Amino acid sequence: QVQLVESGGGLVQPGGSLRLSCAASGIIFRIYTAGWYRQAPGKQRELVATITSGGSTNFADSVKDRITISRDNAKSTVYLQMNSLKPEETAAYYCNVAAGHDYWGQGTQVTVSS
Repeated sequence: QVQLVESGGGLVQPGGSLRLSCAASGIIFRIYTAGWYRQAPGKQRELVATITSGGSTNFADSVKDRITISRDNAKSTVYLQMNSLKPEETAAYYCNVAAGHDYWGQGTQVTVSS
């Protein structure tokens, strides 16, 4: 079955950086769009960034200049490099692969706090 396993979350100070990884299995990863979403307590899940099979990217306006998304199809992995993190970006971050059906990882917690 399809599995998406996120890693790389944790506690970081404001202005710090984190790199999230999401390893996919059970799916032909390279042909699908992959992305990252986040959900803060009491809020709806929101888009952070997506990357298509061809490498085209899309970002939420709030993160455009500070976050990059990339993928390694040989490793079936999508990455999210986050810089200059803000406290309001504290949330659970979820990996997504859009393969007709939306597949989700279990989430990884990112806490931005001093």
